[in-house]
Amino acid sequence: MKIKVLRDILGANEQIARKNRELLEKNKVFAVNIMASPGAGKTSLVLQTIKALRDKVKVGVIEGDISSSIDAQTVGKEGVPVVQINTGGECHLDANMIQNALNNLPLKEIDLLLIENVGNLVCPAEFNLGEHRKVLVASVPEGDDKPHKYPLMFTTVDAVVLNKTDLLPYVKFNTDAFTKAVKGINAKVAIFPVSCTTGNGIPAWSKWLKAQMRPARNK
Repeated sequence: MKIKVLRDILGANEQIARKNRELLEKNKVFAVNIMASPGAGKTSLVLQTIKALRDKVKVGVIEGDISSSIDAQTVGKEGVPVVQINTGGECHLDANMIQNALNNLPLKEIDLLLIENVGNLVCPAEFNLGEHRKVLVASVPEGDDKPHKYPLMFTTVDAVVLNKTDLLPYVKFNTDAFTKAVKGINAKVAIFPVSCTTGNGIPAWSKWLKAQMRPARNK
C-alpha cells in the first residue's frame, strides 16, 4: 500500500512538473534546482550567482524553507524578483509548490530562475520540479564521505558545487577522494570547487551555468 501511495504521489508530481516546464519554456525561463544540506551555502551561492550574472541575464529566485522568510529577504535586497515558499514541515519542494510560486513571479522579466530547495540530502532528489538543471551544493566542513552516504542525490544532479574551499587548510577533507567518489556515481557531472566567501571559483561556475542556458532558451 505504501509503495502504491508513493507511486501515486510521484506520478501526480510529474504531471505538474511537466506543466511547470512548459510554462517556463513558453516564457524562455531557464530554471535551476539548487539542493544541499542545511548550512552548505545554497543562499550564498544564489547571491554570488546573482552578482556574477546580473549584467548578462535577468535573475529571479524561489526560496524554499520549512519556515521563515529570512533568505528571501536577504535575496530581495539584491533587487531581483523573489518568492518565498514555506513548506510547513515538508523536507522538500514539490512541483505543486513551484507551480504556485511561478504564478507569483514576473516570468517575462526573468531569464534565469534559481530555486533554492529545502536543506536536505534525501527527499529533494525524489521530486521533479520542472527545472532544466539540478545542482548540489556540498561543503568542505560536511566531510568528503557524502557521496557514499547520499548516492541518489549525487546521481540525479548535473553539477556539484563544492563550497567553503577556503576552509581546506583547517578541515580534514580529501578533495581527490571526494571527486573520485562523485565521478564514480555520476561520470558526467560537472564539479566546481568554490568559496562563496572569497569568490574563488564563482567565475567558472557562472560561465558553466550561462552556457547551459543557451540551448534551452534557443528552442
